[in-house]
Amino acid sequence: MVDDLQLNVPLLRRRVPNLTTAARAAGLRPATVSNLCTGKIPVGRAEVRTLVALASLAGCSLDELIIRGSVVSMIETGIKALDLLAPLVRGGMVGLVARPNMGQLVLLAELMYRMQKRGFATVLWRPEQDVPGMNHVIDQSEYSYKTLAEIVDLIVSLRDEKDILLAADRTVVLSGEIFALRERLKEAGARPITIALVDIKGEAADEEAPYGPLDTLWQFDTDLVSRSIYPAINPISSTSTALEGAHLDALHLTIQQRARKLLRRYRELRSLVTSRGLEKLSESDVQLYERGVRLEAYLAQPFFVAEPYTKKPGEWLSLYDTLDDVRRILEGAADGMEPAELFFRGRLELVVQ
Repeated sequence: MVDDLQLNVPLLRRRVPNLTTAARAAGLRPATVSNLCTGKIPVGRAEVRTLVALASLAGCSLDELIIRGSVVSMIETGIKALDLLAPLVRGGMVGLVARPNMGQLVLLAELMYRMQKRGFATVLWRPEQDVPGMNHVIDQSEYSYKTLAEIVDLIVSLRDEKDILLAADRTVVLSGEIFALRERLKEAGARPITIALVDIKGEAADEEAPYGPLDTLWQFDTDLVSRSIYPAINPISSTSTALEGAHLDALHLTIQQRARKLLRRYRELRSLVTSRGLEKLSESDVQLYERGVRLEAYLAQPFFVAEPYTKKPGEWLSLYDTLDDVRRILEGAADGMEPAELFFRGRLELVVQ
């Protein structure tokens, strides 16, 4: 798609240090080149001669100058709850907000495992102190360093070849090092860096914006943890900028909105059922409640990194398998099933007779 094209600005600036002067000398309007670099003018609307001239200045082909992948596009993780409700933004920053022992480090380790299988370089910016559970993240990280300089050098060496997932503790936000990293990498390499931030002290849950601006927020839910439903991602408060505007296709956005609406109503009804009993609900609310129970159970998922503990094989579901299953649950295809038949499984079709 034309809208998915963007200029390889880091490559261009690296090869043409004084871009404004060089563009003027080549007969190009500096303002046009500047607007192309900042995205104010989409690549698809640029004149071919302009793009050819820029490629000539950089000494590269048009295929090298023009790359695919918009800033706001999702990375498919194969984790149902995340891909459906709060997609990971490619090149963005995701913050995990949880209290201690809610599974955030397990989720981070699983994310590192899955992304490495997808060809990402997985990098851990290690915290200074030893933390229970961090060894799982270290085990699933391809690279692990402690200092800003080491992280910068590594990313510069890798970034032309691979997308990078960088995991770091909140301390690098509080110290300003994460922003120093982004500044130092603005001119380095073509591929995006996706950053996952955790709070190993568990203090982020009490703050309004513990990481600053985020592209994706995964908020962990105490109620789900108490009922051993993992990943314990709050389906209402977890969100992503990939859900804004037209960044998701119509099918994903429609099913995501329907699922969130059902889960929101289910959570309201659950407190009523707990205090008054199911018989106090109307027939339509009983149906909503029971479908919410099934959808919540379906979104629980076994992880690869947890196989030694759960004794269940990890499950990967493509986004469109997840969307199809969720649609069927919303439309009543699983109404005759017990929630336990959906819990901690893979595809719906594996258990629907």
